[in-house]
Amino acid sequence: MDLKDLYRDVILDHNRQPRNFGRIESPDGRAEGHNPLCGDRLSVCVRMDGERVADIRFEGHGCAISTASASLMTEAVKGKDRAAIAALFARVHALLTQPQAAVDAGLGKLAALSGVREFPARVKCASLCWHTLNAALAHGTATVSTE
Repeated sequence: MDLKDLYRDVILDHNRQPRNFGRIESPDGRAEGHNPLCGDRLSVCVRMDGERVADIRFEGHGCAISTASASLMTEAVKGKDRAAIAALFARVHALLTQPQAAVDAGLGKLAALSGVREFPARVKCASLCWHTLNAALAHGTATVSTE
């Protein structure tokens, strides 16, 4: 199987069966995200245990890349602290925006997002959930837009 096929399969799987989809009652942080260009809308809720994300959920609607990215993100950040999440966001952002960025094996399934950089208009779809998570972690309650 070709690497692009594997990445496509990961995106399709997480779009069809998103992980951590739903809501957290009384979250420690919550943010709404909106991509007005394509209509993606999602909310991210976090429950913290000190500096660590004890639980994270998202809900909303969007394109396959937006939904898959949110699903992959929630799996990747659960149990991590704020500093580790910030470092992971930087790695994912580079993967999405820098054509020469190497696919870091340490990213695990998040490496599937590397194909998005071939479609610059879709980068905002893949990064919306990350910006929304950052807002939830920073402000408790916030709204972000990719515009």
